[in-house]
Amino acid sequence: MSDGKLNRRSFIGATASASAAVALGVPTRLAERTAPRPPAAAFDLDEVTIAGLQAGMARGEYTAKALAEIYVTRIEAVNARGPELRAVIEINPDAVAIADALDAERKAKGPRGPLHGIPVLLKDNIATRDKQQSTAGSYALVGAPVPRDAFLADRLRAAGAVILGKTNLSEWANFRSTHASSGWSGRGGQCRNPYALDRTPSGSSSGSAVSVSANLCAVAVGSETDGSIVSPSSCSSIVGIKPTLGLISRAGVIPIAHSQDTAGPMGRTVADAATLLGAMVGVDPRDPATAGSAGKFKTDYTTFLDPRGLKGMRLGVPRAHYFGQSPKGDALIEAALQVLKDQGAVIVDPADIATLGKFDDSEFDVLLYEFKADLNVYLSQLGPGAPGTLEDLIAWNADHADQELKYFGQELFVQAQGKGPLTDQAYLDALAKDHQMARTDGIDATMDKYRLDAIVALTNSPPGLIDLVNGDAGGFSSSTVAAVAGYPSVTVPAGYAFGLPVGISFFGRPWTEGTLIKAAYAYEQASKLRVKPAFLPTAPV
Repeated sequence: MSDGKLNRRSFIGATASASAAVALGVPTRLAERTAPRPPAAAFDLDEVTIAGLQAGMARGEYTAKALAEIYVTRIEAVNARGPELRAVIEINPDAVAIADALDAERKAKGPRGPLHGIPVLLKDNIATRDKQQSTAGSYALVGAPVPRDAFLADRLRAAGAVILGKTNLSEWANFRSTHASSGWSGRGGQCRNPYALDRTPSGSSSGSAVSVSANLCAVAVGSETDGSIVSPSSCSSIVGIKPTLGLISRAGVIPIAHSQDTAGPMGRTVADAATLLGAMVGVDPRDPATAGSAGKFKTDYTTFLDPRGLKGMRLGVPRAHYFGQSPKGDALIEAALQVLKDQGAVIVDPADIATLGKFDDSEFDVLLYEFKADLNVYLSQLGPGAPGTLEDLIAWNADHADQELKYFGQELFVQAQGKGPLTDQAYLDALAKDHQMARTDGIDATMDKYRLDAIVALTNSPPGLIDLVNGDAGGFSSSTVAAVAGYPSVTVPAGYAFGLPVGISFFGRPWTEGTLIKAAYAYEQASKLRVKPAFLPTAPV
């Protein structure tokens, strides 16, 4: 879930205890490969939207069963073979049967809603009580049964979605090492950017972003603590929505920190992401944070899809902190600002956030404290055979270093284990500082001062090279202030630098997903910049 800017950013056979899920064998020795294989041929369902799939099923051109089979074939062609994207860890062995049953239900009763029969991939830190694993990419949790579905997985099943499988991720949501490579996990190997295979997919929702971009599914679900939805979405030229904290229950999602964690939708279009968002919201007694969403969430966010939605909207540009760090990104965001102006938005430039950069240390302290506390609670709920505590997990990794520690270590685990309880004054002070700096004196003060509807910024710089030796290179990201505040953000494709994707982010006050979706959709419709990936070996520099 966490972003690499804090430097935490072949499934080798299932054991008998690892269930009957289809393991997608992916080689992990990426560092020794010199040339990727040629890209796969064009795909029949390239860039098809949820609405398009539903229309096809209504006309009898597709069935849900056929769609599941087509996407499984696509995954088999490009995930462990062809360009070897390594975006999917496993396929749900019951997916086709579930889709077949949904076809029978459609015939008998009609569709449940817009997600009926739609194939969805889930990040591998989202628990499902079925034949699939729920491991955060780590061998340590293979074979460990979860007590129940994550709330969001249960909601998707109720909506008629077909959970097609689990996606690769930065292991433990990129909160294990200061030298991690985004998109690498022990189970999945190194996920690769579909636009240039030697470039990072970013993380930690790497596989979800790449799967959507490469048309391995209709839509996917990721999770974020700081940047882990919006950054990989930007790097794979898709739409990602990081909701307000508490809009989607975290129950059953392997945690980093309850003060920042959230799941969120990822799609090739704003409409698809908005459709998926509405299916996952709701108050859940297992996650007290969702109580705040009562009366505020919408079960249909597509009502905000207005191509003229930017007209009269006041958008602030925090130029002092977010410009001058990525020249190629700056050029693209300047072009995006012109599109926004042309669509009738009032651009307030500059509209600087005075507190940016002043709470990085406190954020990190909070994450360390909460990771230990929250992960211990999660692990305690698993079945026998799994590490029961963070301390047990550290020992397990040390005993299985050949699988888990061959590229980077577990320094963040060790640092978190050294923290005290959540009653420590140091933790309480750090959390209070975060909320003051990111909320009260940050986004809230800026939006009040300039009377803004939203803030816009470059999502992050173009993706850098994969480096399993040194880990992620430094790069610009605008995710932190909304992440620490627990406020929503939406990223949309803003163009390409040497063929490498860059996104624009819209963020604002809590529970304003509708406003942000309206702005993002109007920008998307005016710009239409997404180009599907070609799986090039390297960027055309």
